[in-house]
Amino acid sequence: MTRPLSASPWYRTTRDASALSPAVAQRALEWLVELQDDAVPPETVREWVCWRAAHPDHERAWLRIESVRGTLRPLASSGHAAIAQAALTAPPSPHRRRALKAMGALAIASGASWSVGQYTPWREWTSDHRTGVGERRNLTLPDGTRLVLNTGSAIDVRFGATERRVTLISGEILIATAPEAGPAMHPFLVETPHGTARALGTEYAVRLLGDSTEVSVFQGAVQIRPRQDADHALTLQAGLCANYSAHGIGTPAAAAENRVAWKDGFIVASGMRLDDFIAELGRYSRDTLSCDPAVAGLRLSGSFPVNDIDKVLAALRATLDVRVDVQTRLWRGRHLRVISGPDAARA
Repeated sequence: MTRPLSASPWYRTTRDASALSPAVAQRALEWLVELQDDAVPPETVREWVCWRAAHPDHERAWLRIESVRGTLRPLASSGHAAIAQAALTAPPSPHRRRALKAMGALAIASGASWSVGQYTPWREWTSDHRTGVGERRNLTLPDGTRLVLNTGSAIDVRFGATERRVTLISGEILIATAPEAGPAMHPFLVETPHGTARALGTEYAVRLLGDSTEVSVFQGAVQIRPRQDADHALTLQAGLCANYSAHGIGTPAAAAENRVAWKDGFIVASGMRLDDFIAELGRYSRDTLSCDPAVAGLRLSGSFPVNDIDKVLAALRATLDVRVDVQTRLWRGRHLRVISGPDAARA
């Protein structure tokens, strides 16, 4: 079991950061990288200072970063000098990303993870490929497999002597695998904390949820194997989807093509609950979106662009008996809450 950060002796000299949100932790790491460039613009330094002062959690996150750096500096022997140099001074590069991964693993091994069971931003920040909020990205792997990364997604890619493995660290990917043809081709696996999904000549989507992984198959088939129950694998045929945890697989259900409309920049809703729609829409926005329980059960249908959140909310106001309450927060941007009642602009 990984120790809580506060159990680490070196950490006791800083304020407890175990309750920091993933977003704040991620931003602190981004600041670390930005401030190590050879020439940091003065406006970047000013923004960093303002960010630290904007909320106590920001300062706690930065003190945490400073603690990790301070702990790693004494390790800059011949065996660790490359890690320290690459992680703290070099510009972004594949070598630096590998060094940051080593730095993150070193910090975790010394008790530096945020806390047991919580998200640690090292793996996402140092991943081979990732997307930001609202971003989508197309990739072609060396074997010809095509991937699309959805918003806020991160993967590592490892092609070895016996298999082709993609580790989904966060978010969601759509995969069109190259066939297992010839001696040079090996099984294609997508790994998550809950187990693996092996492609059997297929097109499918894998989405990492909080307590499970969702697999939707559109062509071919996918074999799902839970991490803690590997003897009870399930082959999921085209047209089906299923959720699985580390301990088992849920009942398969129909997999509609509109589940991956995000690849074209849309959410397609068909009688979708408003609260579920708002939660899905929120994945594509840096603003915080929420839905009042009084209107959560309203249903909507249609195609909605994910790259224009304000336009989508305007469409909701025009078609449903709702309005949007907007609150601006200095350090967290806008909080947009869909509530009951006609929009003030129409009243």
